[in-house]
Amino acid sequence: MFVVAWGANMFAALLHVYRASLSSVEVAALFGAYALGLMPALLLLAPVSDRWGRRVVVIPALLLSAVGSGILLLAGDSFMGLLLGRILVGIAAGATFGPGTAWVKELSDRAGAQSSGVTRAAVALSAGFAAGPLIAGMTAQWLPGPESTSYIVHLVLVALLLPFMWKAPETMTSPRGGSDEATSGIGDALRSGVFLKVILPTAPWVFGAATTPFAVLPGLVGLGEFRVVASGIAAAVTLGVGVLVQPWARGLAARAPAVPYRVGLGALVAGMLMAAATAHTHYAVLLIPTSITLGGAYGLLLVSGLRCVEALASSRDLATLTSIFYVLTYIGFAFPLVVSSLTPVLPAPQLLVAAALVGAAGSVGTFIVWPARSVRAVT
Repeated sequence: MFVVAWGANMFAALLHVYRASLSSVEVAALFGAYALGLMPALLLLAPVSDRWGRRVVVIPALLLSAVGSGILLLAGDSFMGLLLGRILVGIAAGATFGPGTAWVKELSDRAGAQSSGVTRAAVALSAGFAAGPLIAGMTAQWLPGPESTSYIVHLVLVALLLPFMWKAPETMTSPRGGSDEATSGIGDALRSGVFLKVILPTAPWVFGAATTPFAVLPGLVGLGEFRVVASGIAAAVTLGVGVLVQPWARGLAARAPAVPYRVGLGALVAGMLMAAATAHTHYAVLLIPTSITLGGAYGLLLVSGLRCVEALASSRDLATLTSIFYVLTYIGFAFPLVVSSLTPVLPAPQLLVAAALVGAAGSVGTFIVWPARSVRAVT
């Protein structure tokens, strides 16, 4: 999960490398394009994983992630080549994140781990998202071949990881039947109050918050020749903070499931207002505190959503329901494209203020569903 997330998000630090030969709309489209592969893969391959096992999905996905990076390496500044590579990377990510989360949880449960397997998976995912753009930004800034070196690093990581993946035990020893029963269980979860009133309106802000500091703001502030590495640093800070707050999120959830949601949405509103101030003033110094605040929102909302999904799902449909949650979160990857497309009509600071208002509105559902302390008690 760490390595696939690395490969999926290292492109964030290279956005400004490609701006030299592609339009801002094309670059924003490439950044979000891998969701075109990710969302169908999440929905189609998670049920395969729930029925036939985790290895049969996750290991080929790791190989496909390497294929995607190889195509990006060879594409140069060809928009169509880059688009193909991004979509393949997205398919690999979609095939990994839902089944991989379920696999980590099942392995953790089998080993009697103290921490939640779902939370451990979220930490691995967030750490990969943070490390990928940081290393890619540094290599693109200071090493030769900014459009190729970062992809070579990812290919090496995949090659190093594969021998260990072959040794990872399967947690499902026989195919599972009962597809009608599983479908019924998923349907009940999707119709629950928690899913409709809390998860559905907040999940897109997981990556809506995470992408703003490194995919929206660096193009709006004065970073000069350091724009590439600054994007990587902003991504690393945002997603690194997202990793650090996840243990705190577990503690908040132990008090009541509504608490991490409300704190996360509060951080989202504050972060979007800070982003609006950054875009309005063009002060690069505001980029890091904005990244920290939105990184906190990302981590809190990610862990809150995954924990609720874990409580709603039965063991037979955990990967599928987790994948549906990830699909909703990846809607947020369209946020930089929305900002880029609408900026000629409405200034970026006003768009970011509007995002803060929409984020604040998302907290209404938490007050409708909770303060009941048990997720299952309110479904």
